[in-house]
Amino acid sequence: MVQKIKAKIVDAEGVERTIVRLAHEVIERNRGAKEIVVIGLRTRGVTIGRRLVEKIKAIENFDVPFGVLDVTLYRDDFRRRLKQPVIQISDIPFAIDEKHVILVDDVLYTGRTMRAALDALMDLGRPASVQVAVFVDRGHREMPIRADYVGKNIPTSVGEEIQVRLKQVDQEDCVLLVESPEEVE
Repeated sequence: MVQKIKAKIVDAEGVERTIVRLAHEVIERNRGAKEIVVIGLRTRGVTIGRRLVEKIKAIENFDVPFGVLDVTLYRDDFRRRLKQPVIQISDIPFAIDEKHVILVDDVLYTGRTMRAALDALMDLGRPASVQVAVFVDRGHREMPIRADYVGKNIPTSVGEEIQVRLKQVDQEDCVLLVESPEEVE
């Protein structure tokens, strides 16, 4: 399926600058990094989360615990969207109790993925707080969810999508505005 690229919104340097800025915002809001943990949502939230943790370490000289969360079974729409859901492993090798958890994802859209992440997280413990970091907020919320840290606000129309491409997954760093697959002729 070919998607029509409408615009390159962010280039590789912009991706790097955005991650650095997000790291500084997380550190500032939490008065350092000692009480935070970062959990990336599969797939690109994991890559962004790892890069965020690397930047925080470079700034604070502190290893922030990092985990991976798969929310497939917590989604309210997985049975309708996926005939055979692909379930991947969550890997959170630390306690989240009384920690400030930073949930990281690439794009915030309807809020359903983040709602599922919150449900999954509550099964793991009782954090002091949960903060949401996203690379792109594109609007169109269906749930009362907002991000605490936003890399870029990119309003979209219904027939558009945002693709965050990362070199670790897609061999390039950029953010693209594309036509939704059903809109392409």
